[in-house]
Amino acid sequence: MRKTLLVSFMLLLSFVLIACGSSESNEENSNGDKQKEEASNEKWSEIQEEGEIVVGTSGTLFPASYYPQDSDELTGYDVEVMRKVAEKLGVELKFEEYGVDGLLTAINSGRVDVVINDMEVTEDRKKQFSFSEPYKYSYSTMIVRESDLSGIETLEDLEGKKHGGGATTVFSQIAEHFGAETKTYGNVTNDVYLRDVENGRTDFIINDYYLQSLALKAMPDIEVQLHPDLQFHPTNSAIVMPKDADKLKEEIDAALQELRENGTLTEISKEFFGGKDASKKPEEDVRELEGLDL
Repeated sequence: MRKTLLVSFMLLLSFVLIACGSSESNEENSNGDKQKEEASNEKWSEIQEEGEIVVGTSGTLFPASYYPQDSDELTGYDVEVMRKVAEKLGVELKFEEYGVDGLLTAINSGRVDVVINDMEVTEDRKKQFSFSEPYKYSYSTMIVRESDLSGIETLEDLEGKKHGGGATTVFSQIAEHFGAETKTYGNVTNDVYLRDVENGRTDFIINDYYLQSLALKAMPDIEVQLHPDLQFHPTNSAIVMPKDADKLKEEIDAALQELRENGTLTEISKEFFGGKDASKKPEEDVRELEGLDL
């Protein structure tokens, strides 16, 4: 009898201990989920409380983010898309300008809430930041000298050439992957890049097709051109946010989806890209780059 009671007591004690352990485990999981949810909501809550979203951009990237001649009003495809997004979010919009290489750092330091500057979505960047759904689809091409295409017929001919670009851009990664050297710049305007190709200080500039097309159209006196045979690396551009800003991403994605469905993205794109709709995927046959972790 005593043995039976002892066994029963031990079983009851085990059940109590298991129940306590399960309760503690559930409480820990609950607290973890709560903390994760709070972190997810924190950036969006902060923006709502301030009534303002601070956006990093360069102000020198035509036609995405720039100042028209004789104007102090920032505009461009990216800028006007962001204005519409802020309207949908119901908050005021403030732009802060940084060089291309300083934009992502500005997110990490908290100086800006998000970045919009024709920023390509890459696997490497996705490890550190969150991205909205794309608001622009494109591909890369290159500007070369009119006289001889800078001696470039294929991407493999880039070895030993000089590329003009930002140190941390995907375009510089592509150039260096094929053996080129990158000459870096500060926050300078497009004409500086173009004239350096023209006069031989650099040989080529890899960048977005739409951006380069419009830059050339705006500065026809500079003797450079788009390479006629090289279209490569299809790209998506999106708004960049802190890694854990899930709620902010949700709100921005909803705003972009509405702007896509009601035709606003198409309308803005055609205004800044010579009647072309960069909000839709291109139909051109574009070369995918293998062996390059972008």
